[in-house]
Amino acid sequence: MQIKRLDYDFSVCKVADLSQVNWNSEFCFAGKTDEELSLVCLTSDAPANATDRSDGWRAFRIEGVLDFSLIGILARLSGLLAEHRIGLFAISTFNTDYILVKQHDYERALAVLAQSGYEILR
Repeated sequence: MQIKRLDYDFSVCKVADLSQVNWNSEFCFAGKTDEELSLVCLTSDAPANATDRSDGWRAFRIEGVLDFSLIGILARLSGLLAEHRIGLFAISTFNTDYILVKQHDYERALAVLAQSGYEILR
C-alpha cells in the first residue's frame, strides 16, 4: 500500500462558525456535531475566529481510492504507530483516509510505516 507525504503544516481548530474558512485552500476538512464545529486546515489558512486551536500537525494519506468494503486499514496504521507511541488524528473522505501526526513525530511515523512494508511517496 502506498502512503503519500503531504508536506504542509496543519492546524486542528474549533471554530465559532465557517464564515472565515478558506474553502479554496488545497486542504480543508470541516466536521459538525451537536457539540462542536471542527476544522482541519493548512496552518496558514487557520481562521481568526478559531475558539481553540492546535498547531504543529503534519499529514499523509493512503494513496488511491479505498473501497468501503476494505477492513482494517486504519486499524493497522494506528496500531503500528501506537506501538511506537506516536499519537494520530485521522480524517476520512469518500475516497481515502488521512493521518495527521505531530510534527516532531512525522519522519519517525513515516519510517515506521516504511519498515512495515508501506511505500512512502513524495
